[in-house]
Amino acid sequence: MLIHRVEPVYPALGRQLHRDGHVELRAIIGTEGTIQSLQIVVSDPLFDQSAVEAVRQWRYRPTVLNGQPVEIDTYITVIYTTQH
Repeated sequence: MLIHRVEPVYPALGRQLHRDGHVELRAIIGTEGTIQSLQIVVSDPLFDQSAVEAVRQWRYRPTVLNGQPVEIDTYITVIYTTQH
């Protein structure tokens, strides 16, 4: 479960162009709930850096299996939209 989320910065060029987009990331969440690795799976060059910088700061409640914290392999989609 996500317990700390940092919102990605919407790139200035994206706002100027009124551009929407998304970035899909594969993440390994470690036993302490921190992001151990990120890999871009679906790229949008305008938003990639912002998405990675934000998600690296996210924190999760550790997943426990049989009483022990375990690493989790998951996918995260970061959506950018000019519509609010």
